[in-house]
Amino acid sequence: MTQSPFAGSPLRVGVVGLGVMGKNHARVLAELPGVTLAGVADPDAAQVDFVTSRLGCPGFASLEALMDAGIDALTIAAPTQLHTPIALAAIARGIHVLVEKPIAQSVEEGRRIIDAAERAGVTLMVGHVERFNPAVQSIRQAIADDDILSIQITRVGPFPPRMSDIGVVIDLAVHDIDLIRWFTGSEIAEIQPQTNSIHAEREDIALLQFRTASGVLAHINTNWLTPFKARTVHVATRNKYITGDLITRQVTECFDYKPDGSYSMRHLSVAYAEPLRAELVAFIDSVRTGKAPVTGGADGLASLDIAMRCLGERAAPAVQPKLVAGGRG
Repeated sequence: MTQSPFAGSPLRVGVVGLGVMGKNHARVLAELPGVTLAGVADPDAAQVDFVTSRLGCPGFASLEALMDAGIDALTIAAPTQLHTPIALAAIARGIHVLVEKPIAQSVEEGRRIIDAAERAGVTLMVGHVERFNPAVQSIRQAIADDDILSIQITRVGPFPPRMSDIGVVIDLAVHDIDLIRWFTGSEIAEIQPQTNSIHAEREDIALLQFRTASGVLAHINTNWLTPFKARTVHVATRNKYITGDLITRQVTECFDYKPDGSYSMRHLSVAYAEPLRAELVAFIDSVRTGKAPVTGGADGLASLDIAMRCLGERAAPAVQPKLVAGGRG
């Protein structure tokens, strides 16, 4: 892509969808240098009033009104079933888009968004915020030059009352599908999913097993049945064992195994940063410079495709992104 025309002027950014994530988008964007929070939109007037009264930005009842006010970029934090019509409407007007994961409610709709963005020449980024978690980045740096053998990820918690349109695989496991692909630099080749619906209409518990094309074994344990939140990652390599807590952001490395069973252990350095802020900074940088986003449409589509296959909805192979181990964190 060529140099963005916004390189030297404030970027006018809007937010559509004012649930928990959308409110956080608005808060962070209002604080970013070189960015103007040009407005927020949601059909819920009370949510609009809540945000505008605290951030001093314009508020709108519809996406069209927000776009008519003049925005250069848009972050989409609306319900999943609205991602496609919102993204396509913005792209049609030449507006750069960050859409929260999952990119869409189906692989086919995700492809439509990607194709539209490519034709329009606008930036499309998918909000896989865990890539920007400092603990995740510390884990990835620790395993970058080693032979990964297995990955085990637990992402559990209580049922979120806000959730109605998707189940636990699309809401939670898609984060970890993306991390498995990112950690290994390899596509997922084999899938063995087990899901069940205990209290919800859609699946609220899932045990997912994978093998990547490079031979790494991976396992995701996720549910909405646990009374507390837990987010942990365990990675076994040929030379070390890494454990990370993505909530407390503590990462530990076990290494230097001895024949008598002893080993050395150390805590790894983890930077302090708000993942969402880092993600939105990366999006703004892509818009300004024309560089490919950290998590492009193809990444979001590939992870959605795997998640849909875990639910028994197979699709044709998605557009394959370039996965380079040890790349940008």
